[in-house]
Amino acid sequence: MNKTVTFVVALAVGLAVGIPVGSRVMNAPAEAETAPAASFSAVPDAIGAQDISGPYEVVEGWPKDLATLPGHEKWTYGGARGVFAESPNRVFLLGGGELPALPRPPVRLLTDIGPNVQFPVNGLPWRNANALTPPGAGGTGQDPARGMDIWRGAAAPLRELGVDARWEHCIIVVDGQGNIIEDWTQWDKLFKRPHSVYISPYDAEKHVWVVDDHTHAIYKFSNDGKQLVQTLGTPDVPGADGTHFNRPTFIAWLPDGSFYVADGYNGTRVAKFDKDGKFLLDFGMAGERGTETRPGYMNNVHGVAVDVETRRVFVNDRENHRIQIFDENGKYLSEWKIAVSPSSLHFVQIGADRALVTFDRNTHKMLKYDLDGRLLYAWGTVGDFPGTLWGVHGMSTDQEGNLYVAEVDAGRFQKFRPRPGANPATLIGKPIYSAWQ
Repeated sequence: MNKTVTFVVALAVGLAVGIPVGSRVMNAPAEAETAPAASFSAVPDAIGAQDISGPYEVVEGWPKDLATLPGHEKWTYGGARGVFAESPNRVFLLGGGELPALPRPPVRLLTDIGPNVQFPVNGLPWRNANALTPPGAGGTGQDPARGMDIWRGAAAPLRELGVDARWEHCIIVVDGQGNIIEDWTQWDKLFKRPHSVYISPYDAEKHVWVVDDHTHAIYKFSNDGKQLVQTLGTPDVPGADGTHFNRPTFIAWLPDGSFYVADGYNGTRVAKFDKDGKFLLDFGMAGERGTETRPGYMNNVHGVAVDVETRRVFVNDRENHRIQIFDENGKYLSEWKIAVSPSSLHFVQIGADRALVTFDRNTHKMLKYDLDGRLLYAWGTVGDFPGTLWGVHGMSTDQEGNLYVAEVDAGRFQKFRPRPGANPATLIGKPIYSAWQ
């Protein structure tokens, strides 16, 4: 009797709270199976998406190739190192001269290496523009004074300028359709290895800054490129003080116009200057390459960014696989590690959305983090077709949200526009503009 009462009570309770009985028990799994799963695509309702270029779609045929210029029909871009969008219709491209425009070779077996070894591999890049672009001596600890000797090589025949590469078109400017509208070849002889290009968001005159790590110098030009108005550092003389750099890499500005220089491949510090280029201070010490954990010790300072709201300085301690964070006067505050081994971040940038963006040369991904290092979104894959990424060394966004990348290994510049319906949180933030629009 008690068991019967217990069963009836349990059944009544089950019906009251909605436990499926009868035919509903049979239907529940089918209903669960047809419920839509949460989408992780940058465009939530996209069908069949792979997010190869994340929340963006590539603008194919942008920019026009150097081969479209008279006298350059057999040449194309060398290692693409920097890009900066002054506006959607004026974009600076910074490269390493020109390489021969060669067609993709047919696949063949390399029997002298081993059985079943073939080159090139279908779908993958086949020519490393960075390795072929003069000068050599690109890595940490290498001597720029030996750059051209390293590039020419040790085995005969030696590489030859004019045949294997040409030192022309380090800076060109293109419009929104990729047409070449300006050519700054008058400055080609000034550079040895131009590394990054900028316009300060706080400079109403929109001077153009070019960092050259092999001349150990930073050059400031008038916006039209007709005048060199200032040189920071002592060209061709390395050092670590107010008038010398040791292969500097990138710049970041504070709203008062003062700026920080990541110094650099061979240097192990960040240097701060006022808006007029007067040296103020520096911070950072030489660490143990690849294993350093002590605060303030660095190796290959390959990127610097500023959070303008807190005035914190984010430093890419590249060879120690971490982002170190300092106050505006160089006091160590905190850090976060890159949880991939090995990693090789190419830069750090913070946009108007106060998120940090970088590219990992080893995983071939664009990465967007919050300022505490939490991953917000990542995209990218290596390949030889438009929209893939190989060695993104510089990036920029414009006022419309378009993204531009310079790929040093691919020898390529690309433009991406936001996909319709893209989740704004996955997009790379627009730049900070205050003095000019």
